[in-house]
Amino acid sequence: MIPKSLRALAFAGAAALAVLPAAVSAADKPAPGPLTVEDIWRDPQLDSPIISRDGKFMAATMPFKGRMNLVVINLENRNALALTAYEDFDVVGVHWVGNERLLYSLGQRNTPTGPGRFDGGGLFMVSRDGKESRRISMTVREMRSSGQNVYRGLEYFRSVPGNDEEIIASGNLTDARSSDLYRLNIVTGRYTLITQGRPSEYAERWILDGNLVPRVLTAGVKDKLTQVVFYRKDDKSDWYEIARYEENKGPVFVPLAFESDGKTLQVATNAGRDTMAVYRYDPEAKKLGELIAQHPRYDMGAAANGDRVSGVITQPRTDKILGYAVNGAKPEVVWLDPKNAAIQAALDRHFPNRINRFSRTPDGKRFVVTSYSDQFPTRWYLFDDEKKTIEEIGAARPWLDGKLVEQHPFVYKTRDGLEIPGYYFLPKGYKPGTKLPTIVHIHGGPFARADYWGGGFGVLEGQLFASRGYAVIVPNFRVTPGMGSKIYYAGFGSYGRQMSDDHEDALKWGIEQGFVDPSKACISGASYGGYAALQALVRNSAMWKCAVAGLAVTDLKYQLTAPEGDTMYNESGVTYWMSVLGVDELSNPVVREISPVFHADKIKRPVFLYAGQDDIRVPIAQIRDMASNLESAGNPPKDFVIKEQEGHGFGKLENRVDTWTKILAFLKEQIGS
Repeated sequence: MIPKSLRALAFAGAAALAVLPAAVSAADKPAPGPLTVEDIWRDPQLDSPIISRDGKFMAATMPFKGRMNLVVINLENRNALALTAYEDFDVVGVHWVGNERLLYSLGQRNTPTGPGRFDGGGLFMVSRDGKESRRISMTVREMRSSGQNVYRGLEYFRSVPGNDEEIIASGNLTDARSSDLYRLNIVTGRYTLITQGRPSEYAERWILDGNLVPRVLTAGVKDKLTQVVFYRKDDKSDWYEIARYEENKGPVFVPLAFESDGKTLQVATNAGRDTMAVYRYDPEAKKLGELIAQHPRYDMGAAANGDRVSGVITQPRTDKILGYAVNGAKPEVVWLDPKNAAIQAALDRHFPNRINRFSRTPDGKRFVVTSYSDQFPTRWYLFDDEKKTIEEIGAARPWLDGKLVEQHPFVYKTRDGLEIPGYYFLPKGYKPGTKLPTIVHIHGGPFARADYWGGGFGVLEGQLFASRGYAVIVPNFRVTPGMGSKIYYAGFGSYGRQMSDDHEDALKWGIEQGFVDPSKACISGASYGGYAALQALVRNSAMWKCAVAGLAVTDLKYQLTAPEGDTMYNESGVTYWMSVLGVDELSNPVVREISPVFHADKIKRPVFLYAGQDDIRVPIAQIRDMASNLESAGNPPKDFVIKEQEGHGFGKLENRVDTWTKILAFLKEQIGS
């Protein structure tokens, strides 16, 4: 039986694009009610829709049994079928394999750094009719419960063209230290290694050519931050090194893809420049060629930490450049291709003041349109270019329509001269010159770009706090990737010191703009952000009125060595962390100096703590110690919320609502509203 919540999914009737009416103005809509805590933290009613190869079915995740579970919707009759019913994980990482089967993993959708797998992971297959299923690899939780601390499993890497049963999977089944590629049959679960003879035992990232031959490998070096890029001409040739770099200083060299000739690579690099840009590259001559995509402030192709980001858009079979995309303060796309430019213009006319993105469905007959803004939650549409019709697939959070405030991009200058982007929020009806109680919200990571225009953990909190009359500053800071090399590399060796200076400088920027009441400023965050909030009070209690610290790292040595966590089992991760801390050994006195748990006596302001009992990313013992030490210092936490059966982020709506209701009460008591 299809649950009522799934059967209720409605599609808008098709409308001719040429006569589609403009968006209804705010004056024509009924006035929305006040924004509630539940409004902000409810899971979307639809998320991440993807279309099957034949264009007849759509897979997505929807709320069911308190989690985001997998559903398939028949696009002809709009019938929906729930394929999973998890109560302790969200379904993440969904992929079609042909038209009949899907792959997915498990994780936590609501975290300070975006959706993560944490003690989830695993790889699962299910047929679209729900009659066939298979667990291909175990979850982290299952492995840890069996006594294994080093996770070994598989995850989706890419499809195999024209194949309905096989994919290319990545995993560390052959060697726990190395990511290999396997040809995996998702029906039988059998797999074959395709990266045998690799040139390194610390393989990390692979590039395949058009024939699915692994020909480029980026690998690490034991106990170092060195990355080495290897290349081979074909599957019969020897591997040889074409580049190497240091992760903490660059210049970085990130292979992106082979072009159709099977010889030319597209790569992203920051050699001789600040931001990452996309070039063509001849791997046999080891020569950088034509510059094909760049931006003065934001990375393109890849960030300096190696993560992929928007860049050049090309036609796969011809390598023709169709346009450029960059995830800037607001996402930007420039189309060179006339047809795509015309589609973009038509969509922008009929969905004004939104970001409108489109991609062709696998059957080639239609486009999936994603449309959103800072004040208009995401909606998805199917657009038929030949018939000139468009129909709504669904909306993520329609209950937020009319309740959100503008998300303002800004750039602040740090005391040592860095120019760092961020966002700020002001309450509805704000009158210029009015000084408001202010919250500076720090993102998690810290080496993650967690907040974007229209989305992110900090953006949700920013909207909630602004609805209660607060000004909210959501800054990025040094070590945040995606915004150029100067910002990213400045973070190494700055944890708890200059990185914390940035948080103060963001507040000072708001004071200079005239909307901050400096006598009523609090700092908040989760994960690294929770650490940052506590460290802010250790360093400068006079600047802040209070702190909200969630899922907080408080003892850095414990964080990197605790067997109950998942960090210590990642050797390269610990090496990277130590570089960010600026130490060679965890016995270095600096590690204790920048760990707030040892300096509770310096914290003179009220503190609110929250944590998940089963968090393996930031084990809770250090947060309990923080609470105990604050109490011993005569300043016990005003509240310490611990949620059972929760990890690095709260999955259950009732836990989110309870926690943030208490946070709002705490803030009102400390700085008013």
